Amino acid sequence: MATDLVEINPEEPQPEVLERAAAAVRRGKVVAIPSDALYTLVADPFNLRAVTQAFKAKGRELQRSLPILVRDILMAEEFAGELNNRFFLLARRFWPGPLTIIVPASAKIPLKVTGNTGRMALRQSRSKILNSLIDLLNGPLISTSANISGHPTCRSGIEVFGMMDGRVDLVIDGGACTGQGATTVDITDPYWKVIKAGAIEEKEIAECLQ
Repeated sequence: MATDLVEINPEEPQPEVLERAAAAVRRGKVVAIPSDALYTLVADPFNLRAVTQAFKAKGRELQRSLPILVRDILMAEEFAGELNNRFFLLARRFWPGPLTIIVPASAKIPLKVTGNTGRMALRQSRSKILNSLIDLLNGPLISTSANISGHPTCRSGIEVFGMMDGRVDLVIDGGACTGQGATTVDITDPYWKVIKAGAIEEKEIAECLQ
């Protein structure tokens, strides 16, 4: 596949570029987009061909779930299974922001997206580009780092293009991304645990959940 590269202003995203990205997602394509701290691959979680392509683009093992971006807590409630009090405490404190929360998935989310685990990793981003795209599509997005598994994460559109050319359909270039990636916390077991360290420290999560 030929990969296109289109520039965007991350602070004031051009509507025509957002619409081009949205059109690609609607057609089941995988698009690379700048987020809060790094570039991410986005796709329609309800299109199994797109989900498969996202796994292939990264060379990701099929038993690993694909994180999902939502617009807000209401959208999280729509697509999650039963949410416990921990979720609402964390989401109200840290969203939008760099905290990914692992929760049970509802039956609406394809099992393939959850890596056949029935659980999913949810986050609300601070990125104007991603939030505008979710608004245009009126639905959640798969969001997984824009790199081949095992390789460093990409922090510029040119880096993504160099690594993912031919693997994704479109790269939206918003220049360089800076900052730490998201912390991932699993709240599905009786005892919560940090799965991946990131911008939010474990002690902050502990204080929030006390």
